[in-house]
Amino acid sequence: MAKGGASRFFVWVILLLLIVGLAGFGATNFGGGIRSVGTVGATAIDLDRYARELQQELRALSAQTGRSVTLTEAQGLGVPQAVLSRMVRLTALEDEAAELGISVGDEVVSEQVLAISAFQGVDGEFDRDAYRFVLEQTGLSVAEFEERVRVETAASVVQNAVASGTVFPPAYTDTIYAYAREARDATWARLSPDDLRGEIPEPTQAQLAEFHEENAERFTLPETRAITYAWVTPDMLLDTIEPDEDALRAIYEDRIDEYVQPEQRLVERLVFSTESAATEALDRIRDGEITFDALVEARGLTLDDIDLGDVARDELGEAGEAVFATDEPGIVGPAPSTLGPALFRVIAILAPRDIPFEEARDELLPEVQADRARRIIQNSLEDYDDLLAGGATLEDLAAETEMELGRIEWNPEVSEGIAAYQDFRDAAAAAQEGDFPEILEIEEGGVFALRVDEVRPPSLPPLEAVRDEVAEAWREQAIADRLTEQAESLAEEVRQGREMASLPAEFGTDRDLTRETFVDGTPEAFVPALFEMEPGEIRVVADETGAWIVRLDAVTPADQDSAEAQALKPLFAQQAAQGAADDVLDAFTRALTLDKGIEINQSAINAVHAQFP
Repeated sequence: MAKGGASRFFVWVILLLLIVGLAGFGATNFGGGIRSVGTVGATAIDLDRYARELQQELRALSAQTGRSVTLTEAQGLGVPQAVLSRMVRLTALEDEAAELGISVGDEVVSEQVLAISAFQGVDGEFDRDAYRFVLEQTGLSVAEFEERVRVETAASVVQNAVASGTVFPPAYTDTIYAYAREARDATWARLSPDDLRGEIPEPTQAQLAEFHEENAERFTLPETRAITYAWVTPDMLLDTIEPDEDALRAIYEDRIDEYVQPEQRLVERLVFSTESAATEALDRIRDGEITFDALVEARGLTLDDIDLGDVARDELGEAGEAVFATDEPGIVGPAPSTLGPALFRVIAILAPRDIPFEEARDELLPEVQADRARRIIQNSLEDYDDLLAGGATLEDLAAETEMELGRIEWNPEVSEGIAAYQDFRDAAAAAQEGDFPEILEIEEGGVFALRVDEVRPPSLPPLEAVRDEVAEAWREQAIADRLTEQAESLAEEVRQGREMASLPAEFGTDRDLTRETFVDGTPEAFVPALFEMEPGEIRVVADETGAWIVRLDAVTPADQDSAEAQALKPLFAQQAAQGAADDVLDAFTRALTLDKGIEINQSAINAVHAQFP
């Protein structure tokens, strides 16, 4: 376990450095000979390692949100603090291993280095040149890297010693399984908005104002950025591009097989050892004794095995004349083939195609124009960059080039127009007021540049600005409240002895529901409510789509001796032990840090943070 854990850690380290380009995080970037961001006991918290861990977290956040997350945003979420806390605990384990005199030999270090895929050549074997090259890119010497492997492996020995051996008694697993696999039966009656008694009156101004205030979060606009942008896509240039007849004809000739094709037939071929055997099989098919498909199956073949696909006459050799002589789908033969006498089944007849250039031209024209437009844009990139570098505004850019000016009120919920492009959304999310516009590319060969004119914090629009939306939400809530009242009234009647099936509502039953079951069409609280109820209890569960009167009919305990139980209990025990082991290890490392003492170099941390955008 120690060896596997360390290997996984270092595979991640090397791949991260190699793929996301963190080579720039060498210690020399921070100046002053600073090598650590603090110490735990006698062991330093490596500065480069902290930087890499932080970079990984930022990239993970960016992947989750679909946009670039800045360090400032991450600080607001407590990410750097979490990374530092994790590094403190890891360093505490390293310090404890050193204090206990735990180490590993060169053989273990060698095994782990040889197993790292980043150091392997195309043949899967260790490549020493690749090993040295990758380490050079990360700013590590071979000696430094191998020492890190040694230290990490020793720390993992301590970690596994603390975490291993955590087991739970069978009674614990039985209890967990009983909880997870208990089943319940329910009867229910549903009231929908169509079952509403009476009319919902129009809301008063006071009611709307109160609802607007009490549900402010529902109507609050997210942070919005007023953005000016200039952009150009190939589609914008199509009308300005003159047709290139030579290019059109060249493409037509390159794809001549698409436009000029001889008659083809979709054919299957079943080969026999002799012509007489093929003739006998054909007679049986014609006499109705067997079908072609059954004959294929009897030979131990599938239709895929005998499918020839779309074939022209000359592709069938001597059988071509017979196959192409028939005017309709069917079976022909026996006819010779390269594998012997065969029966051929014609599935479909594909008419010849002969589309002249004049007819194909209109189909090819948009493609040729789009390709030309993309090349025009690519050839203009340097001009766009030069204009911006010379002080041109986006307005100037639009006036002097093919680019078009636009403005958008953007937030993550906006995805129309230019905001349909992920590249634009990423740039819009990352840009700040005062940033210098730069040319960025988008899908399909387009480019854009943007400027953030204003960042508006989340705000609650005045009631009059969202009156219709508030009124609709108020009405939905009023209907839900009224239906809940009706359902509570009917539920009381059922409690007094009325049959649920007689209620003026949709009626249904569900059996053997477990905690993980979801019943289509019911509220999210439907199943959880069942597992809070006692047999015979009646409860109303409602959401915006209706109200359910629910009765718990029966509780079926989990079968502790079933085949499913025997298969799942070990998994439950393993998961429980892993969770407990994590808690034990966390408590152990916290105790270590308190005992050893922690010193944090805030200046070094600030130096790392300064390297991030």
